[in-house]
Amino acid sequence: MRTNQTAEAGEPVLRPLSARSVVLSLLLGSDPPELPVRDLVRGVEPFGVGGSTVRAALSRMVAAGDLHRADTVYRLSDRLLERRRRQDEAVRPRTRAWDGDWEMAVITATGRGPAERAELRARLAALRLAEVREGVWLRPANLARPLPADLGPVAQHWTARPATPARELAGTLWPLDDWARTARTLLARIGEADGPADRFTVFAAAVRHLLADPVLPPALLPADWPGASLRAAYAGYRREMTDQVRARAGRE
Repeated sequence: MRTNQTAEAGEPVLRPLSARSVVLSLLLGSDPPELPVRDLVRGVEPFGVGGSTVRAALSRMVAAGDLHRADTVYRLSDRLLERRRRQDEAVRPRTRAWDGDWEMAVITATGRGPAERAELRARLAALRLAEVREGVWLRPANLARPLPADLGPVAQHWTARPATPARELAGTLWPLDDWARTARTLLARIGEADGPADRFTVFAAAVRHLLADPVLPPALLPADWPGASLRAAYAGYRREMTDQVRARAGRE
């Protein structure tokens, strides 16, 4: 399986397997998001990661603030709990019936440095908004979620009905054909993946891709949109991983 950092258009980026990525996946899929070191060591064994390697990775992750340790139990940090929340929403986005309204966020704050501007843009993109022009962000108002209150000082929020036809506007704001092509490639790779390491690598790429799904109303999507199929495949894999962790813990 191809595992490099660059890919052709429509090709998923498959990142090399690492002890850190497997540990994070096990914890992100656990409820609560904590595991004893013995379960983490057992959990990474099917991926060809040795105990000494995972213990070294755990030490580095604690030092970096990714994990908290209490005795022999490791727990996700608050920052990574937010990542888990985003992954949960990527797999099970909360939507509502769309009545034709669009969310519009307009950046009103000034005097921010490049790093602050980049962080704000990343936050708005994570909220599945798209920039129609500098400082003006849009999306159909079909997500059952408010914008975070702390965005209030830097951005004003309204609902609007743009003059541009909704389907045409959606097509200019998101690369829908490219997203769908990559999703179909991932679904094919999932069917072909053989062995825990290959499956982990392709499902990791799948959840990253789901984070970029704009979750548009069905009326604005191209035919045969593969978003639901990719979410279902990833949800099944995460249940499988969680069941395996619980089964290993139950053998104690």
